[in-house]
Amino acid sequence: MKFENVVLGVLATRPFHGYELMKWFDVEGQFIRSNVHHSQIYRELARMVKNGLVEYEIDARDGKPDAKVYRITEHGRHVLMEWIRSPYEPTSRFQDADFNTRFSFTVALDLEAALRMVETELAYRRAQVAKSRGRRRGLVGVEPIEGFDAARYQRYGEQMHYFGADSVDRWMDWLEGIRQTIVAELASLDAGRDSESEEHTA
Repeated sequence: MKFENVVLGVLATRPFHGYELMKWFDVEGQFIRSNVHHSQIYRELARMVKNGLVEYEIDARDGKPDAKVYRITEHGRHVLMEWIRSPYEPTSRFQDADFNTRFSFTVALDLEAALRMVETELAYRRAQVAKSRGRRRGLVGVEPIEGFDAARYQRYGEQMHYFGADSVDRWMDWLEGIRQTIVAELASLDAGRDSESEEHTA
């Protein structure tokens, strides 16, 4: 996930001062991209301005330094829409930050693209579970180095496996629920459009 995609997604919600954007990454953004340094944000904004993805206007302040207010351009919107509509490729880790970030922006901008994302993720997780749930786990045919407690490794590894299996099952349940919600909303939107069309032709 490119950093510029995240910045474009955030700026799609509203214009931000550079400082406000910095604070967003400190709070909300920490769950999307960890350890984003403030200088990195300003460097990215400068690059994106140069490439025509964002623009800024000066916010003059009495007795304080002027601030830049950044907003997404039409070109930036085009790039953002290309990203959210591009094929989604799941990672081996479920509930990955890449999915969460992209889905949060996609569901607000293109509901059909969000549905494709959810269905792709759900199909991948179901196949992943079917393939790996019954695999033989633990240390098999190895000779651990001195001090490596193989029994403890096995014991705690099993606890991690049970937690992971339960978590991915709950993740798939959530995905299925979200899929049904999106399908219902799309059907409602289609029905509303059909009703408007009938009114105009009447």
